[in-house]
Amino acid sequence: MKGQLQEQPIRPMPAARPLAAAERVKVLEVTARLRTLPGALLPILHGVQDALGYVPPGAVTLIAAELNLTRAEVHGVVTFYHYFRTAKPGKQVLQLCRAEACQALGAVALEQHVKRRLGVDFHGTTADGRYTLEPVYCLGNCACGPSLMLDRELHGRVSADSFDALVGVAS
Repeated sequence: MKGQLQEQPIRPMPAARPLAAAERVKVLEVTARLRTLPGALLPILHGVQDALGYVPPGAVTLIAAELNLTRAEVHGVVTFYHYFRTAKPGKQVLQLCRAEACQALGAVALEQHVKRRLGVDFHGTTADGRYTLEPVYCLGNCACGPSLMLDRELHGRVSADSFDALVGVAS
């Protein structure tokens, strides 16, 4: 039905590569700092993504071992939540709101425009490595939709033209 959100499939994780030494240190620092929190897995995953820009697939085994969880438990959480990236993002992350309020204000047309202009689908990174496009299901800017967030800066009432101006894409 037009205007309704379509259920997104759970994303598979890329094959795990060994963590670089600096990545391993960051993952262990975050885990050590947050492991005593109730429900520590989510804060740790957020901390790892904040520190590295993504949750490397190789970090899953390390986090699981540090929290005495199975790899499947950690993998399940990482792949269930669309917020977590399993590949290094572009230099800038563009989150496009897909919630009903933004859809009612033109987000579907904006989404098509953005994907066409950038040449990527959701969770993709442009060929030049500049932008990663991600869906988000509410930015809390419902009265000013359609909305997007570019590197944690919120933009409302975004049109095709204002998007092009924002990212410097020529018409």
